[in-house]
Amino acid sequence: QVQLVESGGGLVQAGGSLKLSCVASGSDFRLSFMDWYRQGTGNQRELVASISSRGSTYYSDSVKGRFTISRDNAKNTAYLQMDRLKPDDTAVYLCKMVTPITYYWGQGTQVTVSS
Repeated sequence: QVQLVESGGGLVQAGGSLKLSCVASGSDFRLSFMDWYRQGTGNQRELVASISSRGSTYYSDSVKGRFTISRDNAKNTAYLQMDRLKPDDTAVYLCKMVTPITYYWGQGTQVTVSS
């Protein structure tokens, strides 16, 4: 059973930075897409960034130029570097691992950006 554990969330002032980590158990990490989603209170879950098994990246327009997704296959870890944070970035951030067969979600980590 694959488990995803996110960390790195917290409270930060607008303009600040945070770096989220998502550690995956199991052996399929290097073959998988890794996605970061976020869900604000009362909002739908939104895809923020994605990285393919080969390192190709995607960003939503709302975070492009401010967030950077990366991965370290040796550590089974995906990262989301978040810079120039805004209050609108406040949400629970979840990672999702998409393997060739199925997908898994982490529990999420809270990010709160104060104005």
